Amino acid sequence: MNYDALLVVSFGGPDKPDDVMPFLENVLRGKNVPRERMLEVAEHYYHFGGKSPINGQNQQLIAALKVELEANGPKLPIYWGNRNWHPMLADTLKQMQADGVKRALAYVTSAFSSYSGCRQYLEDLARARQSLVEIAAEANVGSPALEIDKLRVFWNHPDFLACVADRVRDALAQIPEEAGRRDAAHLIFTAHAIPMSMASGCDYEAQLKMAGGIVAKALGRDDSSEDSWRLVYQSRSGPPTQPWLEPDILDYLKQVKAEGKHQDVVVMPLGFISDHMEVLFDLDTQAQELAHEIGLNMVRAGAVGVHPRFIHMIRELIVERIEDRTPRLAIGAEGTRTLCAEVCCTPPPARPTARPGA
Repeated sequence: MNYDALLVVSFGGPDKPDDVMPFLENVLRGKNVPRERMLEVAEHYYHFGGKSPINGQNQQLIAALKVELEANGPKLPIYWGNRNWHPMLADTLKQMQADGVKRALAYVTSAFSSYSGCRQYLEDLARARQSLVEIAAEANVGSPALEIDKLRVFWNHPDFLACVADRVRDALAQIPEEAGRRDAAHLIFTAHAIPMSMASGCDYEAQLKMAGGIVAKALGRDDSSEDSWRLVYQSRSGPPTQPWLEPDILDYLKQVKAEGKHQDVVVMPLGFISDHMEVLFDLDTQAQELAHEIGLNMVRAGAVGVHPRFIHMIRELIVERIEDRTPRLAIGAEGTRTLCAEVCCTPPPARPTARPGA
């Protein structure tokens, strides 16, 4: 395939306090979420000055990608569009069309397969492109030629998993070596909780567990032992009557303390690409406060962010699509899924009321 641009697609987040409520209204539009819940979430943003770090982190990612592509090719211009805040996807696609882009690849800042982390972005892209079609129809100028193909999910790409392992090693290095504390530290991977009704329609949970086991093994740990590592979830919302993936990080920290096997824990946000608001609030604030309260030493590992090998991986994803390269790099028996099937990552029967993740 010949592509003439790269589009970075992400969730979006407010840049200042006045943006918080309009942003949340975008996120929760069409969902049955009480106003009180929206105000509660808004306080998380106000706690950090009303600004989400996700936009700045995406700008850092784009800057690193520009350097990588300029040095090693392919030399593609990079555009950026968000689901919920500026720059909005529809506006970005209008600019791409005005610039003469005909066919672009889309990199989505989500490593794992789920409705909200994969298929919904495909729907966002289709909706943004449809807006171009409608504008063209009103102007009687014919349909736009702009086509966009999404890069594959990369949860089992060796470069992504190597970056996760590096971040965990950096965190483990912060734990004292005496009396075997570093070797005995318990490794906890976290990911955004989703309703069971959503999880049943995708490979999200299975992928996370396989990725966690691969990283644990790379670190010299027993990849099948829950005493060595555990996958837990964070950022749950919705009514208590609706089952979600468990255990929750806060409940699990209490369990670790009660069992008394570990003095130290390393928490790695495996399901997150950057240290955005949910990582800062749910882990660095709530989980860290709880760990301190119950007497656990908690060290939080960084997300992959702009790790050089991660930036290299994104280039690899681009090149494999342009050159139609096979085999594609992956660890484990699951292989790769270049194109999404029509039946994968289906939405739950009722759209979830997940807390916004930015």
